[in-house]
Order: sequence, then structure tokens, then C-alpha cells
Amino acid sequence: MTERFVADLTRRITALLDKADRTDNPFEAEAYVLKAQALATMASIDLAAARVRAPEQQEPVTRTVIIGEKGRRANQHLIGLFVVVAHANSAHVDVASDSTYVIGYGMPRDLDVVEALFAAISVQMVAAAGTYITGGAWRGETYVQRGTRRTRKPFTAQTARAAFYRAYVERIGERLQEARREGIVESDRATAGGAGELVLRDAERQVRDYHRRTSSARGRWGGYSGGARPSGTAGEQGRAAAGRARLAGQGELGQRGRLGPGHPG
Repeated sequence: MTERFVADLTRRITALLDKADRTDNPFEAEAYVLKAQALATMASIDLAAARVRAPEQQEPVTRTVIIGEKGRRANQHLIGLFVVVAHANSAHVDVASDSTYVIGYGMPRDLDVVEALFAAISVQMVAAAGTYITGGAWRGETYVQRGTRRTRKPFTAQTARAAFYRAYVERIGERLQEARREGIVESDRATAGGAGELVLRDAERQVRDYHRRTSSARGRWGGYSGGARPSGTAGEQGRAAAGRARLAGQGELGQRGRLGPGHPG
């Protein structure tokens, strides 16, 4: 029953991604994105429950995902996006010291979802930022720079793009967590036990233990290290663009993607 249930959810997720790709209505696209994440959470709960009954069926794995070439300014923001997508799908992440790739730790099906979402949303994030920068709404605006001394500085194209990315990633993380909670609620409605969150928590414990055993990473990734804050029109438009983000071109949940060197940093 579990295999049929998960296969059905996978077909429904793929159909939602196709609808999000076709619609020109940003509100419809957002609804499809959230529903796809909710269904992914339901599938994850069902598979986790199956592992309790037959734990030999599936174990955590690692996957390496290329982020971009060394020195690209966008890499830190793309990594931030990958991290929030991974956390919404019960996965852990190690980050390369040069920010060129990440290593995901999780159940195979969950990592499929992480890669599909990241591949689609990252392209949209970069494109939306490019449109915002070209529009020039950031010109003449200022931001408070982080650091030991708080100073107000004028936005440049580089810092405005960074502020846009930060706001975008923050909003995407919120949306995916909302959808994850919706998936737990829907899973509880569909089963008599109503223990979806507990099942996921146990699966997350397995992934966490696996990460501790196998990871060779040292320290913690600190995220974006620049001083630009997600304020002004950069913050507003970044969050708005993330609210409109849709999943495009994802025919298979297991499809992997990367941003090529032609994308701006």
C-alpha cells in the first residue's frame, strides 16, 4: 500500500509542477508550489512509517550538488537557498569551504525533492534579481551595513542584488515550512494515528545520526558574510518575487540541476 500511495503522490506532485510551469497567474503558481511541498511531506511521512516496519528498505544517503564556479558572488545565496529547501525536507547540508558545492544528507526520496525544488527555484531567483537590478529601483536607496559600527551606505548593484537574494531566500524558507506543516496536517487527517510529526522526527533523527557518523565537515556554515541587509525595495521585491516563485521544467523529481557560469553573481 505504501508503494502505491507514494507513487500516487509522486504523480500528483509532478502534475502540480507542470501546472505551476504553465500558469501565468503568480497566485496560482504559489498555490501549486505549496501543495507540491505539502504532498512531498506526506510522502516522506508515509515512507518513514514504512521504514519503522521494515527498516532495511531505505537508509540515509549523501549526494553532492554543484553550486557554481569558485569566486561567484551568488554562491553564498544559492547555498542559503539550498539549505532552506533541505531543512523543509528533513535533510542536512555540508558546505564546501570554497562555496562551490554542497553535500546533502537525507533519505533518497527526500533528496529527490530537495534537488528538484532547488533546481527550479534557484533559476527563478537569479532571473528575478536580474530583472530587479535592471529596473533600477534600488538607485538612491541606502542600507545599514552590518559590523562593529553601524553605518548607512548607498546601495550599489552588487549590494542591492545581495539584499534581494537574502529577502528571497528568507521568504522561500517561510513558504516551504508552511507547506511542510500543511503536509503534516493532511497526513494526520488521512491516517487514524495522527502521528505524522513524530514519524518525521524519528526519520530526522536517523538522518542526523547518519550525518554525525559520516560527515567530515568542521565548524558551521555562517551564511552570507557581506554587509547588505534585505531592506528597501531590494527586500520588498525579493520577498515579493519569492512569493511568486513557481517550479518550472521539472518533469522528474529526481532531476538534478546547477546554474551555469553565465548567470550573474
